[in-house]
Order: sequence, then C-alpha cells, then structure tokens
Amino acid sequence: MNEKNWLADEFEANRTHLRAVAFRMLGSRTEAEDAVQEAWLRLTRSDRSGVDNLSGWLTTVVARICLDMLRSRKTRREEPLELPAHGAIADIASNPEREAAFADSIGIALLVVLQTLSPAERVAFVLHDMFDLPFEDIAAVIGRSAAAARQLASRARRRVSGQSETPEVDLARRRSIAEAFLIASRNSDLEGLIAVLAPDAVFRPDAAAARLGNVVPLHGAEAVAESFKGKARSAKVALVDGEIGVVVFIEGQLRIVLALGFDGDRISTVDAIADPDQLGEIGYSILEG
Repeated sequence: MNEKNWLADEFEANRTHLRAVAFRMLGSRTEAEDAVQEAWLRLTRSDRSGVDNLSGWLTTVVARICLDMLRSRKTRREEPLELPAHGAIADIASNPEREAAFADSIGIALLVVLQTLSPAERVAFVLHDMFDLPFEDIAAVIGRSAAAARQLASRARRRVSGQSETPEVDLARRRSIAEAFLIASRNSDLEGLIAVLAPDAVFRPDAAAARLGNVVPLHGAEAVAESFKGKARSAKVALVDGEIGVVVFIEGQLRIVLALGFDGDRISTVDAIADPDQLGEIGYSILEG
C-alpha cells in the first residue's frame, strides 16, 4: 500500500470522530463536513514526519478550523445552528445515517446551550469535557495558557449545567486582589505586586501582546512583578467573560485584555491578549466604584 492510500485509510478511520468534534463545536452538519474536509486538505499538504499521533493531530487541526469558523461567524453575527427547537428534530429522526456524529447522542438542548458560549469557551469545553483532551493541548488550539483553557472550560461547564457564574463573594474577593495588583503596579510597589502574586505565577502574552509591549513569557512572582512595576496607568479592572480581569485602553480603544487566574487569594496566571480576533470575541464590562 502506498503512502497516499495509507493516509486516506487512516483519515477515513478517524472521520466519524472528527465529524463528531466538529459537529459539537459548530452545531451544523454542513459546516462540520466542511471542517473535516478542510482537515483532509491540510493533511495532504502538510509535513507529517514529526506526527506521532495522527488522530490527535487531526483532532487539533479540526478544532482550530472550527475555532476560526466560530470567530468568523461571530464577526458576521451569524449562528447557523441546524438544530433549533423547530424543524430539525424531525430532520434527524428521518435521516439518522446522515449524522454519524449525532449517533452517540449529544442532545439538542445541549447544542442550543453551546451556542451561548464564546468560541474559545465552546472549544475548551468540547475538547476537554467531551473528548478528554488535556488542557495543555487545548491551550495550543485557542492560543491561551493551560490555566486559561481550564478556566474557559470551567465557566462553560457552569453555563451548560445551568449553574450561576462565579459566586459574588469570589468575584468581590478577586476584584479586590486585581485592584491591589493595579495600584501596586502604578505605584512601582514591587513588594506590593509580589504580595498579590502566587510564588509560581506565570505571565503569558499572545503574539500580538508580545509585539505591542515588547514582552516575553515570564515565570515566578518576582519576574512577573518586575515586568508590571510602574505600568498599568490606563488599565481598569473589569468583568471579562464573567471572570475578574483587566482591560487596557490605548487612545480610546481596547488594545489588551489581561485574563487573570487565581490560586486562593493570589494571582497565579496573567494572560495578555491583544490579538484583534480574540479581543472581538471577549465580553467585558468595566467595574467602577
């Protein structure tokens, strides 16, 4: 068997799984098929010499394609869910073979709830809770840290299960920690910064934030504190996708979001997001007073 035939056979062996991943993310059989077909095209054009786990590689590729499609859909303000409360129930019942990915039964209600999640939340939740991908792998797909991916999946899980967002007491406590962080930053208070950072705190900028601020990933409270000393002049504490974070405006425009992760009463992760596409999908509200 030549390599092309072997590759085609391996892809077909993974097709049902890939369609299931795409369908759960997109809620559309047509778009799921498009995503899977695009994955096949990328596979045929790629250098596979370093791919040890083809199934995992294909899952990651399909997830990235779906994330791009979700972001594009959000930009166009379109939600092409093919399974709303009307019509589509009969379509599935009369055409069971058309959707192999639906065979292991996701449930229409869940698909509808998934539509309310942000693209990154949706991808993190589907990949982790439905397909058991580790957060380290999910982080590479969504361009965030593993800690941020874990937070996104956790928030999505609460919404899917109908639970309330982070309890108000936690939000209030984390808000005070974030405010203390900004005050110490503006006052060049290195000790104050270290006091609100976990000893193993991590700062991770995306590519756009790294260019904008001329910064690099950092590990450890002292290194992170030093990088923020004397800064944050135009930063404000905000509710970012339901969690406490920081937004930074430059010339009146949102340019950076700092997604904060917490470990008890200290900040454990700071993810700087400046990519325009990601900023466009983040919901935020500035917390005043």
